[in-house]
Amino acid sequence: QMQLVESGGGPVQPGGSLRLSCARSGFKGYFAIGWFRRAPGKDREGVSCISTRDGTTDYVDSVKGRFTIYRDNAKNTVYLQMDRLSSDDTGVYFCAVQRSGYYCAGYEPSDYGYWGQGTQVTVSS
Repeated sequence: QMQLVESGGGPVQPGGSLRLSCARSGFKGYFAIGWFRRAPGKDREGVSCISTRDGTTDYVDSVKGRFTIYRDNAKNTVYLQMDRLSSDDTGVYFCAVQRSGYYCAGYEPSDYGYWGQGTQVTVSS
């Protein structure tokens, strides 16, 4: 059974850091994994993406320079290091597998599958 499980969310003060994990099981081969978030009252939006094949990364403008995505294929895990967090980063964070291609090709949610259950990130003083 192919599955993604997110973890690492929690409460954090503005300016703080968190590291999210996306652990996968049951998958074979290479593909892209994306991180998305859903802020309160807003639609789900893409945040970052990585190719499990060669580690090529992509970020949306709002997180460039603050978030770092990386992979550990030996552990079947993709991480999202989030630094200098602000209240705008509050939301439920999800990871998902891009349905086709090794490399990130945008953040249209319908292009992704095997969504995890999400992990809550709350940035507040």
